[in-house]
Amino acid sequence: MRHITIIGAGQSGLLLGIGLLKAGYRVTIVSNRTGEEIASGRITSSQCMFDMALEVERRLDVDFWHDDCPDIEGIGFILPDPAGGKALDWAYRLDRPARSVDQRVKMPRFMQAFEDLGGALVIHDAELADLDRYRAASDLVIVASGKGEIGRLFERDAEKSAFDKPMRALGLTYVHGMEPHRPFSRVSFNLIPGVGEYFVFPALTHSGPCEIMVFEGIPGGPMDCWGDVKTPAEHLARSKWILDSFVPWEAERCRHIELTDGLGTLSGRFAPTIRKPVAHLPSGAAVMGMADALVLNDPITGQGSNNAAKCANIFLQEILAHGDRPYDEAWMQRTFDRYWDYARWVVGWTNGLLLPPPEHVVRLLQAAQGSPAVGRAIANGFNDPTSFFPWFADPQAADRFLAQEAAAA
Repeated sequence: MRHITIIGAGQSGLLLGIGLLKAGYRVTIVSNRTGEEIASGRITSSQCMFDMALEVERRLDVDFWHDDCPDIEGIGFILPDPAGGKALDWAYRLDRPARSVDQRVKMPRFMQAFEDLGGALVIHDAELADLDRYRAASDLVIVASGKGEIGRLFERDAEKSAFDKPMRALGLTYVHGMEPHRPFSRVSFNLIPGVGEYFVFPALTHSGPCEIMVFEGIPGGPMDCWGDVKTPAEHLARSKWILDSFVPWEAERCRHIELTDGLGTLSGRFAPTIRKPVAHLPSGAAVMGMADALVLNDPITGQGSNNAAKCANIFLQEILAHGDRPYDEAWMQRTFDRYWDYARWVVGWTNGLLLPPPEHVVRLLQAAQGSPAVGRAIANGFNDPTSFFPWFADPQAADRFLAQEAAAA
């Protein structure tokens, strides 16, 4: 029985561990927090998982919230005009719904499922010195956490990393009491030129259905405003101020909101970074990274948990196909390369939205206002970002795409 150790009990590490256990592997997952500590702690993300990623969970029989989590039925886009109105306002249904489950709800349940299947869950804040011990006791060590000393073990890939500094100041606010969108629920995405982005969507937290408000402020701009916020009440008040100032139609939905709990807020910033997949320990032994430890995207496109699930699925397939052969560095690189064949499109799309939109992207967004075919293509691209290419990145391809859709209408 092959033994694999995974450092990190998040979306990717737990899904991979559960999949390996179901295939008969011996698996140890090392977590720096217990399930109880995660459940009672601060929010960690703004996860919104689309159907392809949810299918990974369904195949592993860990879709525990199907009946409780509100569906996210569509994607909406709003571009304000200089007079305080809306230059663009459209919304289209997804082919299949998305869902968002608070990681404080999800990860403890996944950890329990992992242990129920016979997995060894070790609660330890692993340091670099621990990895040689884990490596000596395992056939393979995979790092699924990008934080701290261990996360920095993996070298930044300058060729693949477009940015070397944070591109947004981030704020998250989990609330109850928001007026729902009608006739269908959606991710409501507001692009505010020169200021940043605001998007909001339904989710499930430990106190029931809620809405997750995500603020992406351009550094140095008016939405880069979290530094002096000290309390949850101040965080909620600052959230409302942003809406009143820049997206009053969203503020109208929020007249009666309240925080889901005192730990339902988060702010910070990080530089989107791509890292090389293989690192060497002091002993010379090799370990590999996965998901956010290697491909850390800005959350502007909502792909973090989706990437994690898809990465876990690819790594699971590659491990199972590898049989009893050694997990050498060439295999580690090939496995990452297969994931990168998908993730590079997500990175390109995400990085494109962090910069002022080029003229052809503006034309695509404008075309969606009057073309359901274009609108549905953009909406469903959140499920499969590879479908955005080449027309999202190339002006001539965008022209061809728009001409084809117009001819078919």
